[in-house]
Amino acid sequence: MRWNLRMKAAENGIWKSTEMWRRLAEAGLEISAGKMSALWAGTPTTLRLDDLDVICAVLECTPTAVVAARRPSKPQAAEGTPSRTPRLGRNRTLPPA
Repeated sequence: MRWNLRMKAAENGIWKSTEMWRRLAEAGLEISAGKMSALWAGTPTTLRLDDLDVICAVLECTPTAVVAARRPSKPQAAEGTPSRTPRLGRNRTLPPA
């Protein structure tokens, strides 16, 4: 998952974490400064769904706008071909045939 809190906040004219913190408090979500910093700076390790609902209400969006799925990874190699290619570089040679 990808955390998009700052992007959604910027779309709503919220440029500072303190402004977001104040709006969350007005909506009934009292969080610590440390947790707000973690939410603002990067992807949180845990987040209660109730808290996500309040964040989405403040930002007037859906949870999928704040938490987006990552792009799918590259398709896997076909059967019979190695899934990894050897990295050639200093002191490396091709494997024996």
